[in-house]
Amino acid sequence: MPSGPRLRQVALVARDCGQVAGELRRVFGWPPPFHDPGVGQFGLTNAVFAVGDTFVEVVAPARPGTTAGRYLERRGGDGGYMAIFQVKDLAAARRRVAGLGVRVVWTAELPDIAATHLHPGDVPGAIVSLDWADPGQSWRWAGPSWTGKVPDHAPGGVTGLTIEVGDPAAAAQRWAAVLGIPPPGREPTTVDLPDSGQRLRFVPAGAGRGEGITEVTIAGLPANGGAGPWVIGGVRFVGEEG
Repeated sequence: MPSGPRLRQVALVARDCGQVAGELRRVFGWPPPFHDPGVGQFGLTNAVFAVGDTFVEVVAPARPGTTAGRYLERRGGDGGYMAIFQVKDLAAARRRVAGLGVRVVWTAELPDIAATHLHPGDVPGAIVSLDWADPGQSWRWAGPSWTGKVPDHAPGGVTGLTIEVGDPAAAAQRWAAVLGIPPPGREPTTVDLPDSGQRLRFVPAGAGRGEGITEVTIAGLPANGGAGPWVIGGVRFVGEEG
């Protein structure tokens, strides 16, 4: 496992979870997703797809007054919602974000996984979560087959995101600080995760839609016909060699 932070899961928010999940399966040929009853505490339903040993999730509001529902209204429809990063030392990460003045909106503490959701007002562009797992390649959020163990899985996985924000350079600096990695260099709006080979690109927010994740890059994308890119659930999916 990488010693630095790794983008392990990206979530889309949709009005109809089943419709978007079904389209992802049809286009990319992914196996059936895991449906986590635990997201019910947030008023959501979900579907989590294993993509290599990373994950693409779709969430949808199941009742009025949810954070996800408000996001849908603000963005004017489906789109990218959340970026979950795996870290080796969550205690140190929590101290770091506290020192940066980042508010925490939710935490979880389980024997094999823990999570810290950060306030999107303090980390622009998405809900960012810093998570820890033991063993490091497991991932309880993806269901029993990934809880405390690592099943056989396809190669490839999520390699990057594009995030629309009001100030791309400032957002890149902020995300790097939150993740505890060096700030951007020659490309002031790009954050490289050096240990995982992943990349985060920040671009100006489109007129009228506000901030959010707009593109997901995936290595070894097993699309069933066509060369892409594909727009599903308000997000552009782009294939990458590897």
